[in-house]
Order: sequence, then structure tokens, then C-alpha cells
Amino acid sequence: MAVAAPLSAEDIASLEAAGLGHIGAKVRALLDRQAHDRHEIEWRDAKIEKLTFEMAQLRRVKFGKKSEQLDAEQKALFDEAVDADLAALEAQLAELMAAKRKDTEPAPERPKRAALPADLPRVERHHEPSDTTCPCGCQMTRIGEDVSEKLDYTPGSFTVERHVRGKWACAKCRTLTQAPVPAEIIDKGLPTSGLLAHVLVAKHSDHLPLYRQEAIFERAGLAIPRSTLAAWVGVCGVRLQPLVDAMKADLLRLPVLHADETPVAMLAPGTGKTHRAYLWAYASGAFETMRAVVYDFTESRSGQHPRSFLGHDNASAWKGSLVCDDYAGYKALFLDGGITEVGCMAHARRKFVELHLTNKSTLAATAIELIGQLYGVEREVKDLPAEDRLRERRTRAVPVAEALLMWLLEYRPKVPDGSATARAMDYSLNRWAALTRYLGDPALPIDNNFDEQQIRPWATGRKNWLFAGTLLAGQRAAAIMSLIQTAKLNGHDPYAYLKDVLQRLPTQRARDIGELLPHRWLRPDLATLR
Repeated sequence: MAVAAPLSAEDIASLEAAGLGHIGAKVRALLDRQAHDRHEIEWRDAKIEKLTFEMAQLRRVKFGKKSEQLDAEQKALFDEAVDADLAALEAQLAELMAAKRKDTEPAPERPKRAALPADLPRVERHHEPSDTTCPCGCQMTRIGEDVSEKLDYTPGSFTVERHVRGKWACAKCRTLTQAPVPAEIIDKGLPTSGLLAHVLVAKHSDHLPLYRQEAIFERAGLAIPRSTLAAWVGVCGVRLQPLVDAMKADLLRLPVLHADETPVAMLAPGTGKTHRAYLWAYASGAFETMRAVVYDFTESRSGQHPRSFLGHDNASAWKGSLVCDDYAGYKALFLDGGITEVGCMAHARRKFVELHLTNKSTLAATAIELIGQLYGVEREVKDLPAEDRLRERRTRAVPVAEALLMWLLEYRPKVPDGSATARAMDYSLNRWAALTRYLGDPALPIDNNFDEQQIRPWATGRKNWLFAGTLLAGQRAAAIMSLIQTAKLNGHDPYAYLKDVLQRLPTQRARDIGELLPHRWLRPDLATLR
């Protein structure tokens, strides 16, 4: 059968000239929709191919001979990361395949899981229709029920939530009514949002690897394989990513940001060795009302990574004041224009402190004393309104800063080049404009200590989980840690926050996702009072 060629632009113009413009408009809309659908299909097919390839690569790495060369602890940590990666990729692939699958095609059957142990305590949750009157006017009769069980956990003990959904039928018109299945973060999964939140907080806040959690759960009465725990972490990472993206968008609307980075060991697949990856922390300004930090995990310390995070690869680049250290990777941002460099006085002070501790330098003691006076002013003005803070800085801190600069200029020529004292002085002199920029802007802090504090959880974690198993695992940890640490910054218990978010996220409208961000979230008991 011949297929008619699509109308050209000339054909549509002819229709409009003949007074049939409304037909031309419909045809144009149809052609646009076809082009959009074709683009969506091509993108989805390419994404499916990419995910399938990445999953095949991960499986080869996991079951390859070289992975067996790792010691027992390394192997356990590596397997956790790969299992979580595979689960995350499978979750993304399932969503794409569901969109591609025709409505007439049945979804693939899920394997049936084993029943939960009968000796675990049960708590029943009943779900009944809000109205049991049939549209025909008859009163419906309860004829049965469906029961599903979810595994919950409170520290030290497991319980089982039995979700009972009654079936109500009308004898006259044969209508069957039943409450819908409660939406879950893992569709038809075993764990409650409380158990998932516990696993995530234990892994990313308390720094307990999954093989240790497996042992803890076994003592509580039910051994959950670490591969299962890893799969839960992987899926949760995918589901929570939109929140992290929304929080990053909020962060990049602020005029002042902090930036810092720290090395993190990452396992090189197939070698049994680690190489240096990097964790970047981007935090809201110390005087901003929004308290948030977003982490970015990358394979290297290249300056391209902060450029990408701040959007300087496209037209929507962030512009504002960036508080950071003297790392060269940030320099290109300041050359592009639109970003003002703000130095860290703590770094300048630290060099003199190290000098003083090493040889009791009297020169270093003088610098430490003057910088200490600057910090004394900051301690007193940090809680003042912006106008008052600026006035106090100008009247009290500026004279001290000028005295410090004059001292540096006087004594630097007297110090031999290349000495530790010269290097300490040169650091301050070369960055003087950036170090003292805070004196003229009340929105700027004196140092980058606020962001360095956000790095500490990772420093603590490194002692427990040793390394990131894969790049995907590091990026997933960065996303989940962004939510946990921001919840802490806003005074929230991260377990309570994640439990509520994981419970609400499956039914939350995309346009209202901002309500679930940790800097906007309200505890359920407080939200009801609004």
C-alpha cells in the first residue's frame, strides 16, 4: 500500500492561501509532534543501548578473574558498589523499557520472593475504600482481601507491616472495589521507607559498609544479603537524584558560594589498586539564609569539573562570588568574568601557624596576632544585620588589615627568597585583594571554613569504607550525602527526613518536588499545622 508523502511547507502555504489555514495548522502541529516523538524514540533507544552496555561491562568486571585478586575486605566493598551500580542501571533501564513497551504487551513477570519469617512481629495496616456504596445505590459487601508484607526495622529489631486491602463487591451489578496498592519507592519491593532510610543513613552518615550492616541485621533476627542491600541503595540513588538536581538548581541561584575539594581513593577495575579521584563540595554562602551543600564526585582534579558544575559550559553560567582556596583549577572561572574570587584567610593564617610551630618564628607570631584580631572582629559581628556588620568591619577590621599589609610589605624584602617564611608571606601578598574582599561586602565570609566543615564527613568515612568502588558508586554517594548533610545543616534528623521523603516521593508531583528538599522540608507533625 502506498504511503502518502508528508505535506511540504509549500503545500501548507497553499492551504493557508486557499482559506484552509486551520487545516494547515493542524498538519503543522501533527508534523511537529511526529518529529518530537521520533527524537524521543531515538534518544530512548540510544539510552537503552548505553545502559545495556554499561551493565555488561560491570558484570564482566565483577565476575572477571582479576576481581578475585582483591583481599576479602576489598572484595566485599567492591561487590557492594557493583551490585548497587547494577541495580541503579536496571532501574533506569526498566523505566525506559516500560515507556517503550506497547500497552498491549504484558510487563515481564517478577520472580516471587520468599515469605518473611513467621516469628517476626506483625503490624497490620488496613486499606479500605473511602466509600462502600456502589454507584447503583446498593451497599457493597466485603468478599475478601489481598495482603502484602513489608519489612521494617527499628534499631535492634525487625517488624513486618501487613498491608490488608479489603475487596468489596456489589451483589446487584457485580462491581468490585478495592483500595489502591500504596505506592513504594521500590515498586513491589520488600522494604519499608523506614528500613531503606536506615540503610542509607547507616551507610552514608554512620559510614557502615553493607557487609557490616548485614552482620548487624543477622543479629537482629534476619540476615539480608549484602547484594540485596546494595540493590536497594542503587535504586534509592536513582529515585533521589531528582531531589539533588533540584537542590543544585536552588544553590546556583545564590550570589555567594563556597567551593572546596578533597581526594578520595577509587578502585581501578581489573587492577586491584586505587587511584585518586576527587570529591568537590559546593555550599551556600555562610551568611545566606539557605543552608545547603551539594557534592560532586569526579575522576580527577581537573578545573573542567568546577566549570561544568557551575554551568560554564553553556549560556546559563552561574555568576557571583566564589569562596575558595588558591587551587589553580578555579582560576579559569575568574578569567571568564562573572565570578569574583574570595580568598580564605584561614589558609593564610595556617601557613604562619605551621611556621611558628616548626621554629617558633617571631615573624609568624606577629602575623598570627594580627590575623587573630581580624577573626576577633568577625566573631563579634557574625550575627549582626548586614549593614551593621559592614560598618563594624570598616571601622575596626580595615585598620588591622592595613597594618598587616604594611607589615608584610616591610618585612618581605628582608626574608630570603624560597624560605618557608617567604612562601607564607607571598601567599598573603599575592592573594591580598581576594583575602580582603570580605571587608567591603557584608555577604562575604572571612574564610572557607564553612565549606571545609562539609568535607569532614567524607574524611571520617574514608577510614571505614577505604575507597569508592566505581565512579557510579562515588557519584551516588555524593548525591545521597548531599541530602543527608543538608538535612543536618537545617537541624533535621537525616533518618526522619529520608524516611518521610522516601514515603512521599512516589506520589509527589514533579512541580511540588521542592517541598521535599531538605532546606524546605517540614516534619510531618509540623506540616499539618500549616
